[in-house]
Amino acid sequence: MAVKKIWTINHTCGDTTQVDLSDRPADRRAGYARWLAERDCTDCWRAAQGEDTESKAEWLAKKRAAEQAEAEEWSTRYRMPPLEGTDRAIAWGTRCRHELMAAAYTALVVEGTTGEAEWAAVEDAARPLTRAGWWLDQRDADPGDLPELLAAATTGDRPTENPHF
Repeated sequence: MAVKKIWTINHTCGDTTQVDLSDRPADRRAGYARWLAERDCTDCWRAAQGEDTESKAEWLAKKRAAEQAEAEEWSTRYRMPPLEGTDRAIAWGTRCRHELMAAAYTALVVEGTTGEAEWAAVEDAARPLTRAGWWLDQRDADPGDLPELLAAATTGDRPTENPHF
């Protein structure tokens, strides 16, 4: 007997939907159906998000535009130079730089023991790094590691931690 392809999902919002899971491997359908049952149906989720009239792509575009505007305003306020790279990398890198610097400020100054003068030195070390790709590469870095990452990127002698080089 074949694993069923059409599943009846009883969502947490109280709605019931029929979902075709034939595009998923047979051994993953039950788990995915269980996951769907733990969430609101699509219509209720959109209503809760206030997205009845706009698509996900429109919502994401608006969110990215707001993030971009905030990152650019931050860059101007803190005298961060424009980044270099492709248009897409510049936009994404600007957001990554803003997010990492803000998270590092919180971790090091607000919650940590770094003083404002020491933080000013961190900001000064970040300014010469204008390659968008560098900021993209650091987007998942621990914010507390930012001073060390900046020091490694800005020193002339860049030793590697790889013992084979």
